[in-house]
Amino acid sequence: MKKRILSGIQPSGRLHVGNWFGAIRQHVRLQEEGHDCFYFVANYHALTSTQDRERLTDSTRHIVMGYLALGIDPARSTLFLQSDVPQVVELAWFLNCVCPMGLLERATSYKDKVARGMMANVGLFAYPVLQAADITAYDANLVPVGADQKQHLEITRDLVGKLNQAYGAALLVEPEPFIVDAVAVVPGLDGQKMSKTYDNTIEVFVAPKATSKRVMQIVTDSTPLESPKDPATCNVYALLKLFATPEESAEIGDAYRRGGYGYGHAKKRLAELINEAFGPARERYTDLEAHPDHVDDVMREGGKKARAVAEATLARVREAAGILTHR
Repeated sequence: MKKRILSGIQPSGRLHVGNWFGAIRQHVRLQEEGHDCFYFVANYHALTSTQDRERLTDSTRHIVMGYLALGIDPARSTLFLQSDVPQVVELAWFLNCVCPMGLLERATSYKDKVARGMMANVGLFAYPVLQAADITAYDANLVPVGADQKQHLEITRDLVGKLNQAYGAALLVEPEPFIVDAVAVVPGLDGQKMSKTYDNTIEVFVAPKATSKRVMQIVTDSTPLESPKDPATCNVYALLKLFATPEESAEIGDAYRRGGYGYGHAKKRLAELINEAFGPARERYTDLEAHPDHVDDVMREGGKKARAVAEATLARVREAAGILTHR
């Protein structure tokens, strides 16, 4: 059954292998299955952690071009910028006004980010409310979520219930979590989860030589070339399994256990697989860079469609709340 899907990504840096396996691959698949997909670049959310104008502008365009290059088709999915839909910020205010402080104070994501050194600003604290507005503005039925976002979706569901109860009508759709077949953890160069926060990523849109250089930096142990190795504990092998066929993965695993197969061999093959996998997307990305007007058109049309849907939602909420407007 066709559902309306909503998902966003912060423009906090360059797209990497973890982004592909953790989210974008599933976004493309949902589009191919014929769902009504709304994908947006959450540039308002990014303001909670950066005030660097050039970086934010560059990252925003990069995310849009990356999504297009990796298979999101604007003829079948709505791809847009959060900032092109001001109705979302207005809806966030309505939700703020029914949101108990305790609900946000229990949000673990806020506590984790502050513990990692992020400034404890109001935007970061109220992040889940703006996220709830992102979801409910478009009457989304399903929201693809990972483990780190489940609590935020529960907050969204709570706020939908509170707003609907406050005004005595089903004004907002209560979304359901959509658990995608994402890879649980894509390891980075150091074995931690691949993340820009840890500077351990392998970027998607770079030259093949840059990929090879980055792959060679993956941390391994000091087991000699001739000695057997355990593929289950190797970061290189964990990444290889994501790109290689099951047959090749099994062969390389056997080579690990026999000995005589070094980490350097595995890294070389991993770099080849990554470059093969993303070669076509890199070509499309280069073409998009050469046609910025087309990218602007995609963002403009996506924003126009998203605004129309969000405005219909806001009209219901304003009417129920008794907010007068003359537009």
